[in-house]
Amino acid sequence: MNLVVGATGSLGSEIVKLLADAGKPTRALVRPTSDQKKVDQLQTLGAEIVSGDLKDRPSLDAACRGVSAIISTASSTLSRLEGDTIRTVDHEGQLSLVDAARAAGVVHVVLISFSGMNVEFPLQTAKREVERHLKESGMTYTILQPTFFMEVWLSPALGFDVAQGTAQVYGSGQHKISWISFRDVAEFAIASLDNPAARNAVIKLGGPEALSPLEVVKIFEKQSGRPFTVQHVPEEQLRAQKEGATDSLPESFAGLMLAYAQGDVVDMRATLQKFPVRLRSVGKYASQIV
Repeated sequence: MNLVVGATGSLGSEIVKLLADAGKPTRALVRPTSDQKKVDQLQTLGAEIVSGDLKDRPSLDAACRGVSAIISTASSTLSRLEGDTIRTVDHEGQLSLVDAARAAGVVHVVLISFSGMNVEFPLQTAKREVERHLKESGMTYTILQPTFFMEVWLSPALGFDVAQGTAQVYGSGQHKISWISFRDVAEFAIASLDNPAARNAVIKLGGPEALSPLEVVKIFEKQSGRPFTVQHVPEEQLRAQKEGATDSLPESFAGLMLAYAQGDVVDMRATLQKFPVRLRSVGKYASQIV
């Protein structure tokens, strides 16, 4: 039995779908407050639904019983509810999940983290501590560290609005990023369950090419046939936001934006020799969005 934690999120639901397509028995951990339509979709895929919360250790113990592998995508960053913080969910909650998994005799844990960044912020600190705890747990681990998701960072939620022809760019927009699709991350997560190369491994993930944000804008301009209005957010402003933040979440988002401004290039050649995943390009994503 495979347990997916964070199953109602975009990445988590895609992982459940791929597990179902592969005929692998799957249990989906959902919160009592989860969108019922999303829960119904998981059930339609054949997933066994179990109610729980990373902040509730007994519910994690129950969810882990009879499970051989866990894929955890959960985070407080996009689906924050009352009581959710980086400390309670991304840090303490994920640590509790590792402990519950070990106590239940889980063999393998696949943790979706993110690429190491040169900026310190609470979310990165939490990820690194959970990674360390998982490595020391004695269970087989796979830590996937994808760089920036194109579906998140090239979306209206973060100022990249194709319909309006506007793009908010953090920093100069000249440093390259190996933008990756969350769908490809899901494929790597599934492949990690059976691929020996994933055993006790930390794997950095990026897309098929490194492109600067300004190069990305040009791709969308070409696909849409019209120019975009580009607004730059200077790094100095992002640093001020980070330093002035009174909550760990806005501080972490400012840190992520600073990391975006500095760029993040991931060489995928060696990884793709071990994991035959066909990576989606920004150009393909742009054609779908336009």
